[in-house]
Amino acid sequence: MRKLADIERERAQPQDDEDAQPALPPGAKNYITPAGYARLKNEVQSLLDKERPQLVKVIAWAASNGDRSENADYIYGKRRLREIDRRIRFLNKRLEIAEVIDPARPGVEQVFFGATVTYCDSKGVERTISIVGQDEVDPPRGRISWISPVARALTKAREGDVVTLRTPAGIEELEIIALRYVALPA
Repeated sequence: MRKLADIERERAQPQDDEDAQPALPPGAKNYITPAGYARLKNEVQSLLDKERPQLVKVIAWAASNGDRSENADYIYGKRRLREIDRRIRFLNKRLEIAEVIDPARPGVEQVFFGATVTYCDSKGVERTISIVGQDEVDPPRGRISWISPVARALTKAREGDVVTLRTPAGIEELEIIALRYVALPA
């Protein structure tokens, strides 16, 4: 029979695919808005300056209590420390390859990264979306990735254009009603 500590140790082993970054098209850059870049940077700083040091104190205290194989504070603390370190590595990789693009640029009349687009689908439903980086996707706030099917269909179109979107349910036409480039709040 396996001990609880052995089972916990197996579960705590890092998974290779947990550190994997969302796929970017080959040769593509990791575009991100200034607000998104700042959010990632703040998360790294918070992990490094606050959460990780507090957790290291808890682990040191738990280790000083003796037998580590049955010490839940120690086992769970070490697991959480690995998760934090993995997240820090992931965020640092994303920040290294990030190309910051400010969406507030005047005079652009086509849909590109950073655009806020209002479109109408074939059923007459009007939607407003902002095209952002993969690390900033937030569907409830209307923020979609620049490599999503909708963003790709809208790319290079202008106000008044009708574009074709291929979906699993079939082909749908989207009419661009409005296009603007504004700074997006974090």
